[in-house]
Amino acid sequence: MNWHAFPISVQIAFLVMGGLLVISSLFSITLAKLHPDRDYRELRLRIKTWWWIVAVFALAVLFNKTISVIVFGFISFLAFKEYLSLIPTRRADHRVLFWAYLAIPVQYYWVWQAWYGTFIIFIPVYMLLLLPMRMVLIGETQGFLRAIGTLHWGLMITVFSLSHMAYLLVLPAANNPAGGVVGLLIYLVFLTEINDVSQYIWGKTLGKRKIIPKVSPGKTVAGFLGGVATTTILAAAVAPHLTPLSVYEALGAGLLIGLSGFIGDVTISALKRDLGVKDSGSILPGHGGILDRLDSLTYTAPLFFHYIYFLHY
Repeated sequence: MNWHAFPISVQIAFLVMGGLLVISSLFSITLAKLHPDRDYRELRLRIKTWWWIVAVFALAVLFNKTISVIVFGFISFLAFKEYLSLIPTRRADHRVLFWAYLAIPVQYYWVWQAWYGTFIIFIPVYMLLLLPMRMVLIGETQGFLRAIGTLHWGLMITVFSLSHMAYLLVLPAANNPAGGVVGLLIYLVFLTEINDVSQYIWGKTLGKRKIIPKVSPGKTVAGFLGGVATTTILAAAVAPHLTPLSVYEALGAGLLIGLSGFIGDVTISALKRDLGVKDSGSILPGHGGILDRLDSLTYTAPLFFHYIYFLHY
């Protein structure tokens, strides 16, 4: 890794992230000293986990292409494994799971090769055809439709969707003089997380009317609108430093990320509510599971990728 080889905007972005984490850590320590009678363990756990998340993200984007693809492939593996731990599976399908897991390194191989044509159809088409064929050969028909539907949807969400983040890193860097391919990924992840945070803040501050109470009781109309507006404004402000997007294109990107981030969040919430669980896992202390942290990205990653790909690649 040659730090100075990255655009100055990317260097500043990582310095800002590190600075915010340092400030957050100091803030949590100060709160604990000022209010020793209150329990701030969850806050400290969340901040500690964010340190790990940023460290893994830096590992994924600041080294060479091979390491980047491996890291994102491993994240998809963890997300898919967590998904399978939540959904009920038939005993007969355990042999089919081998082929589903095998799809992960194969999908990321297409990313590593920057083989767009195969990357974009491998899981939606070929795995859609392969998995039911393998199930049929086993000979178990009871629960067949549910089994193939849940298995393929899991691959689509945790592997196909998330692999678009990795593919951003193999796009031609020359098409984005402002921030290179790393700038595109930072832009996507930053806006997705800002959208989540701002929707929460606006909802807590002004939210009264619930938007979809049966799916996510904490989501409000004010939170949704405030989050989308905040994300759209920030998208236009940050775009010249990290992307090749014009002002109008950046406004479209912000609107796209704001809306799709909300849908990704509530889609995973609907899944958890259907299964009767609060969190998808416990691998990230203070945050829950991998899917709890990546829920919005399962929608924003593929949609933003195709938006930027259509406009500038």
